[in-house]
Amino acid sequence: MPTRTLAIDFGTSNSAAAVLEGNQLHRLPIERDAQTLPTAVFFPLDRGAMQIGAAATAAFIAGEDGRYMRALKSVLGADLFHEPRLIGGQRRTISQIVVAFLAEVRSRAQIATGRQFSSALSGRPVHFHSADPVRDARAEADLRACYLAAGFDSVQFMYEPEAAALASHALGAAGDIGLIVDIGGGTSDFSVFQAVDGRVQILASHGIRLGGTDFDHVVSLTHAMPLLGYGGSLRREMGEGLLPVPNHIYADLATWSKIPFLYTPEARRAVKRMVGFAVEPRKLRRLETVLHDELGHDLAFAVEGGKIDANAGDARATITMGKIEPGLAAPITRTSLDAALRAFQEALQASAAETCRLAGVSPSQIGTVILVGGSSLMGMVEAAARAACPKASIKRSDPFTAVVDGLALAAAEGAD
Repeated sequence: MPTRTLAIDFGTSNSAAAVLEGNQLHRLPIERDAQTLPTAVFFPLDRGAMQIGAAATAAFIAGEDGRYMRALKSVLGADLFHEPRLIGGQRRTISQIVVAFLAEVRSRAQIATGRQFSSALSGRPVHFHSADPVRDARAEADLRACYLAAGFDSVQFMYEPEAAALASHALGAAGDIGLIVDIGGGTSDFSVFQAVDGRVQILASHGIRLGGTDFDHVVSLTHAMPLLGYGGSLRREMGEGLLPVPNHIYADLATWSKIPFLYTPEARRAVKRMVGFAVEPRKLRRLETVLHDELGHDLAFAVEGGKIDANAGDARATITMGKIEPGLAAPITRTSLDAALRAFQEALQASAAETCRLAGVSPSQIGTVILVGGSSLMGMVEAAARAACPKASIKRSDPFTAVVDGLALAAAEGAD
């Protein structure tokens, strides 16, 4: 009997769904004919229906009036997840938006398979919040409640790197000890495993709250935001001397999940006032333009694109900011990118070593490191893996579907 459990990888940047039919794995076309669905939503200002995935991004790029949102998963466990905000002409919470997103994923999966799914097996990071156990537990409770409100009768969770190990263990030699390095949009997760006779034994898992959106954040602050006045100075209203330009607006503008909430009268007034005292007023006027014309997501996409191009070694890579000011662009190179991300590389290396410690093995015993997750494509991630496990061979599984493949395998095993 076909399983009624749907495997769902609800990701910070992309989501996917899959099932196992017989011995055949099927990644479901929940995004037209694609295997993954961008975790993005768009609410038209005319109170039209919410759009998700590629349609949401297309509406935003086309300049339609409305509110675009991305990186919803990163707000799980935070107070913001339940705070009503004016979005698309109505007051909504991010919790309600995630419910609607998951309900649409379930509906599309049911249409694609012709069956009803009453339960879900969902991936989750080892830690939603690596330094806060209470908030970490609240994040899972938030996500569980969303699945139930989306129409599932029950939901179980599986650590994402452990799911990836089920799907990818064959990339290593039989009997070898392997390490999964799963770098997603919001978290980095690790599992040490050993496969014997086709069965995967997880020796330890570990994770930190660090992912691709954090990479974008620091690249934005180090490369793009200085052209908007970040790091600049303000003249004092009274007296001599200078004050630093406040950082909080730039920090929020560089954070995918916080961009939609910056376009307030208070923020615009604050920036307008700073322009009058700025040592470099032209740069602050650019920030004023970003808030007035709601160009935060345009800037975030430009930063992401520049990061990807620089990572690929494109000597012409830039962060194009022409919508803010004609001809404005921030140069970015592989060297400047690696310098900006150096602390993250060290954190990933330390986390890989900690996972080995928890597993009771030395890094030199790791025979294969398997990289998964969209952000694992960054060169510094491979560099961190090589430094952490110098004797291991580095392999790549499918960066975007390894987790959902493993979840589908686990769901089918649970139904047996």
